[in-house]
Amino acid sequence: MKSITINGSKREHVGKVATKALRNAGKVPCVIYGGEKPLHFSAEELSFSKLVYTPDAHTVVVILEDGNKIDAVLQDIQFHPVSDKILHVDFFQLHEGKEINMTIPVRVEGTAPGVRDSGGNLQKNKRKLTVRALPKNLPDFLLADVSNLKLNDSITVGDLSEETFNILHPDSQVVCQVKMSRVSLSIEEEEERRRRRRRS
Repeated sequence: MKSITINGSKREHVGKVATKALRNAGKVPCVIYGGEKPLHFSAEELSFSKLVYTPDAHTVVVILEDGNKIDAVLQDIQFHPVSDKILHVDFFQLHEGKEINMTIPVRVEGTAPGVRDSGGNLQKNKRKLTVRALPKNLPDFLLADVSNLKLNDSITVGDLSEETFNILHPDSQVVCQVKMSRVSLSIEEEEERRRRRRRS
């Protein structure tokens, strides 16, 4: 999995006044959990653009002023309800031999015959799935290849599973499927009504 580097400064004070001063200076207060104790630091708001405003999943390397490097993943982020500015970010520290849960995007690839040849619609039921794995086994994305999907076919969570990670959703949960479009369905229903009238 790709990693993004964020340069941070340890926070000596974590009260409301200190937090407000940080935000006024264009910095974001952050916390890293998962170590011996929570680590409070701040970073420039621009540092988070590649991490937050992207559909891709990334791990993070937080580099502090003292040279200390911490591998982590984004756990939670708070935005201002009006301005949409980043207010606070929580990270969780990664440990090499310890599994972690992470939300991974689903990437749909290919053209489904059921769409191309039968006028169906490709429905994307799950755009992200939660995965549990060792940090080294976290996938960048989960690939859903729809190249063989005919009308009413689907891809389930079980189809995307691999030995190196666990997807924390039921195997039977539908990720994407090809369904008859409403237009095609209406045409088919109208033709069926005509056939019935001719028979009677």
